[in-house]
Amino acid sequence: MEVRSIYRYARISPFKAREVTREIQGLPVSAALDLLAFTPKKAAFLVGKTLKSAIANAENNANLKPDGLVVKEAIVGEGPTLKRIMARARGSASRILKRTSHIRIVLSDEIPIETRETRKAKQEQEKKAANKQTKSEATESAGAAPEKKAAKPKRSRKPEK
Repeated sequence: MEVRSIYRYARISPFKAREVTREIQGLPVSAALDLLAFTPKKAAFLVGKTLKSAIANAENNANLKPDGLVVKEAIVGEGPTLKRIMARARGSASRILKRTSHIRIVLSDEIPIETRETRKAKQEQEKKAANKQTKSEATESAGAAPEKKAAKPKRSRKPEK
């Protein structure tokens, strides 16, 4: 089952918030909370608030236990931009854009929990399989004799008369 929580009109640039949400995607809820607690960014606090709300929704509305939940997706969309003006030289003005974000977190209990160790082991297996494949291709191509190109005649620098 999926549970979600949305924090609308968060006063942070979506670009800055996406940096944090990319880190927690696919993690178990407990690991995501730990990661957010030790990330020194404003976005980490806002995303943590949204994640805690999603966990509360899962417990109260869907009767799910938080230790079996995984962050299925953490998406940051653009909200409305507040436009302000700052005075500049010679009576001119420049625009200041104060961007807002919509942070959406979806938790699921259907995805198997993947830890760093299992992810690392999976990557190593993929590397070994790729190495075996390239070695087998190299031995197959080494068995066939390479074709030689015909040598081109050398040109002299002086034009012939």
